[in-house]
This record gives sequence, structure tokens and C-alpha cells, in this order.
Amino acid sequence: MTFTPGPQSLLAITHLIVIRHGETAWNRERRLQGQLDIPLNDTGHAQARALASSLAGEPVDAIYSSDLSRAMQTAAPLSEALGVPVQSEPRLRERCYGTLEGMTYAEVAQQRPEDFARWQARVPDYAPPQGESLRDFHERAVEVVLALVRRHPGERIALVAHGGVLDCLYREATGMTLEAPREHELLNASVNRLRSDSHRLTVAQWADVSHLATLTLDEVDRRVP
Repeated sequence: MTFTPGPQSLLAITHLIVIRHGETAWNRERRLQGQLDIPLNDTGHAQARALASSLAGEPVDAIYSSDLSRAMQTAAPLSEALGVPVQSEPRLRERCYGTLEGMTYAEVAQQRPEDFARWQARVPDYAPPQGESLRDFHERAVEVVLALVRRHPGERIALVAHGGVLDCLYREATGMTLEAPREHELLNASVNRLRSDSHRLTVAQWADVSHLATLTLDEVDRRVP
């Protein structure tokens, strides 16, 4: 389906508050979660509550969340604080890592060295066995976010997702290639603000964790020494 913008949507700028889920036990273990349904740990729940408190006074028209528990559990306190229901959106899920999911970074390096090398080199068309390529994942993430923008022209929406999704949006907004090593941060329970005219994304603010007492850097896509 081809989207034909009307006069109002051509002028309307949608503001996005993109949030990465709080910490999980597997984040601490440097274990690939992918699309496995791993819940928040105690720290993650505390981060979610702090996040909600920091955004409690902000006007938000809609909240969308990945349907995985760690995202929905992060979105729940925010929903309560804002009085806005959470709408589940499976297309906001993390990249599917297939048979690598559940393995630590070290285990992938030791047991699946070829997969590890391609993954760490960010080969766009490489897909782990039964998994998703970086290119397909990027297209999915950007497509769903722009679709949500078109649903809410000129409004402010919150999206609760995953480190990989945030990475895709940052690259799309800045023109950074899929292959380029990541230098931007993807922090647990961080607030990342973007704007969109329904065709493109721009970054307004990135990796704000001023509401958190401690910072936890996402393990997604970090280079392992």
C-alpha cells in the first residue's frame, strides 16, 4: 500500500519518546535475549518506576510497547502515571537471533565462531540460523515506527522497545550505515527523543538517563574484547 500524505500530515511533526526496557538478569549476564520472553529483574522494575515518575507530567497521546514482558513491564508504570493505556505492538520486538538466543556472548564466540564473526562485523544480510538478518530487522523497525507516526500526525507518542530497535532508529535518523560500529549509547530505561514528518526521522535528544541513579549500558551489539 502506498501512503499519500494529506495537507495536514505534510505539516505535522510527530514527537516520539522512545524508551528502552529496563534491566534484565540476562543483560547482566551478557546473554542474547532476542525474542525470548525474559522479564525485568528488580533493578529493571526500579528503573521503570523512576522513568514513569520523570515523565508523569508530560502530555502523551499514545503508548505502544513491544509485546515481550521486559518491555510491557517497563511500560506499565508509565501507563499508570500518564493515564494512557499501553497498546501491544509485536513489530517493536528485538531482532530474532534464532538458535543463538539464550547463549552468552562468550558461548557464541567459542561454540559458533563463524556466526560470531559475522554478527560482530554487522554483515547486513547475515541471518543467524532460524533468525533475522540485520537488514530485515532494520526495515521492520523503521517501517513500524513510521506507520505509528502516520497514525498520530502532530501528536506525541511513547514507544517502549529494545536496544536493537533503538539502534535501528538512530541509524535511520542520522544516516549511519548498518555496518558502522556503534558509538551511541543504548541504555536501560533511557529516554530517547525523535521527531518525524512521517517520512524521515531526526534525533532531538539521545540516551537521557538523568532520572536514574545508576546507568546500565545495553549489551546489544557491544563489541566483545
